Amino acid sequence: MSFARHYVLAAGGTGGHMIPAHSLAEELIRRGHRVALVTDDRGARIPGLFDGVQVHILPAGRLSGGPAGWVRAIRNIFTGRAMASRLYETFRPAAVIGFGGYPALPALLAAQRDRIPTLVHEQNAVLGRVNRLMAGRVDAIATAYPDVDRLSKGHAAKVHLVGNPVRDEVLALRDQPYPALTEDGIFRVLVTGGSQGATVLSDVVPDGLGLLPEHFRRRLQVTQQCRAEDIEEVRTKYARLAIPADLATYIADMPGKLAWTHLVIARAGASTIDEQTAAGRPAILIPLPSATDDHQTSNAREMAKAGGARMIPQGGFTPIELAKQMQKLGLDPKALANAAARARAVGRPRAASDLADLVERTGRDLGDEPVPAEELILTPIPNGAYA
Repeated sequence: MSFARHYVLAAGGTGGHMIPAHSLAEELIRRGHRVALVTDDRGARIPGLFDGVQVHILPAGRLSGGPAGWVRAIRNIFTGRAMASRLYETFRPAAVIGFGGYPALPALLAAQRDRIPTLVHEQNAVLGRVNRLMAGRVDAIATAYPDVDRLSKGHAAKVHLVGNPVRDEVLALRDQPYPALTEDGIFRVLVTGGSQGATVLSDVVPDGLGLLPEHFRRRLQVTQQCRAEDIEEVRTKYARLAIPADLATYIADMPGKLAWTHLVIARAGASTIDEQTAAGRPAILIPLPSATDDHQTSNAREMAKAGGARMIPQGGFTPIELAKQMQKLGLDPKALANAAARARAVGRPRAASDLADLVERTGRDLGDEPVPAEELILTPIPNGAYA
């Protein structure tokens, strides 16, 4: 009879929170543990994540909307905390790990009330609101960057640099060579704006590529994520420029696209950058200016400083500037390959393993008589759901 520890992962429903949580879940399951996920409606709908893992949906207590919104948020937080405690009664987690986002807050609060060890993982180079709120109370703080803004120096003793876990399919690209590129070969460009797309990329990228010298433009092959409301206009632009383009509102096989990509043009979300550095793909990064605490600009610093990316503030992201940066990178295969190597150098391929090690060290034993995995009984928490 084998015994397993049980862990609860809590993450808000965006790819930036969910993908690292998914990667940790895969690693813990490989080690023989049982995992449950706490998230919101959005997280439960993201395809391709947490297959075979029981998913519990908690109300998200977002602190916004003025006094009336705050009252609703506080009510949701307390409701969510009670629901999470009900889950812990049957699942008996060794630890609860928060990845940010409002659904993580009641899960962590319930764990602390029930004296269950807690950790948070911060994907960005600026400590997020929920992690900032919980930083002084959790047992460990895992970070993706060596320098994290808004993280108190008083918490230094419990901070552990692990990196940002990425999917196994992306990590496998690290062992593959950068795609061969000759001076007259096909130049493959991947354009992505994160889980919601980005209209600015739809507005600027086709026009910028259209300004490239004809001999370069004829070599291009583009895959681009677009918002649904932008996609037909973008399709028309590429057709007029005679640039082959595969457009979609969601790129399901991101690892497959990264495998053949020579250059990424993207927002600077944490998961986006960490997939690029894991695979070793150079990038032109356009941080989202409205991101909380301008964290995308902070995210891009390390990769840009290393020479693996060019960072363009959105205010300066024009077709002319894009065409200029594209030519600097794309017309010299050796320079592009060097940028790819520099991007790879700042990747942290052991992030999932290192985070799992930290989780195992921090988690408690389940008592003198741990629950055998095959005898574990899970019951849905009130008003919750299994995906």
